[in-house]
Amino acid sequence: MTRALLPDLSPWKASADFRRLWKSGLISNFGSFLTFVALPVQLKDLTGSAAAVGAIGAVELLPLIVCGLYGGALADALDKRKLIVWTEAGQGLLSAALLVDALLPHPAVWPLYAVAALSSALVSVQRPALDSLWPRIVAHDDMPAAASLNSLRWTVGGVAGPALAGVVVAYAGLGWAYTADLLTFAVSLAFIVPIAPSPASHEASRPSLGAVLEGARYAWSRKDLLGTYVVDLAAMFLAMPLAVLPFLADELHADWALGLMYATVPAGAMLVSLTGGWASRIHRHGLMVVLSAAGWGLAVAAAGACGNVWLVLLFLTVGGGFDMVSGIFRAAMWNQTIPDELRGRLAGIELLSYSVGPQLGQVRAGGLAAWAGVRTSVVSGGLACAGAMGLLALCLPGLMTYDARTDEHAVRMRERRAAVPT
Repeated sequence: MTRALLPDLSPWKASADFRRLWKSGLISNFGSFLTFVALPVQLKDLTGSAAAVGAIGAVELLPLIVCGLYGGALADALDKRKLIVWTEAGQGLLSAALLVDALLPHPAVWPLYAVAALSSALVSVQRPALDSLWPRIVAHDDMPAAASLNSLRWTVGGVAGPALAGVVVAYAGLGWAYTADLLTFAVSLAFIVPIAPSPASHEASRPSLGAVLEGARYAWSRKDLLGTYVVDLAAMFLAMPLAVLPFLADELHADWALGLMYATVPAGAMLVSLTGGWASRIHRHGLMVVLSAAGWGLAVAAAGACGNVWLVLLFLTVGGGFDMVSGIFRAAMWNQTIPDELRGRLAGIELLSYSVGPQLGQVRAGGLAAWAGVRTSVVSGGLACAGAMGLLALCLPGLMTYDARTDEHAVRMRERRAAVPT
């Protein structure tokens, strides 16, 4: 029983490149979460507007869509390792720009939006390359374990980064948070550079609009995949509360708890990841995606309804756990069923599903909070998310009945990988 709860370390033991990417991601995520907290705090201090903070999502949206789709085509057509290295270096330069602006006697607002947009573009190019690389370096049957370990990597940085950022920003200043982020990108690059080259598949198409459309046609033909995209998009758009957390902390007279609030969702996700050995034993992945997304919405609604800061922290943590369960099984479905020659383009579409939602969700949460109040924004979004999951469960029978043991696409990919000499 105890072993069933512990993380499955099979991918870590079997692949040196998995270990390098895991360490790199852990370090860079830690720094990125420092900036994730510092940037909205700086905007709040400079503007005093919830709508201005929510607008971060708006300026990130167009680069995310355009670069995510084209970045997927690039990931299929170019060496994935090179894309990862160069985009990581670019993000380090953007952290340096934030540091310079923060150190000015009178920091400007527009560079914050400019860096947010450019960072969104770089992440949107990098993520398809990263996501399409995992199936090349991890065994087919180890993909649920790899998804759980990758979520653990993300959540460790997500818990430690925001918690530390709240203290650093409050007592040392924004400049120190941006400095730490810059240093983490430098260390991350040192881990990425030794990774083996990962050239394009022989069947891959050249990057073009036609190649992007080819990936979209494949996604459209797979209603189970479409279901995972729609579920995540709806859950994040309707229930993502992060844009209004600085204002919720003000209402609760708990400015000291802001860093903890940002850390709660990753903390809940980390608790799931640390006990993620059970994920490899679950085969009804689609059912788990929908149920856990509904749990996320209900937990967020409960957090918004509470007047006690400790209960708010508790419910946000529970929500983060549900969100991670959904993420683990979405990733397992994607990585176990999509052909290698289409993996980058489908990863670009996946990026939109799990990134556009949070960006639009920030705009929704900030705008509704400015109009109807912070609590109304959070509670109504969470309840709408839970209701939407009920409707999607009725509309997506292919997702609800998906079984990794018998699904034709999963069986085909298992056979393809088994036929490749190791």
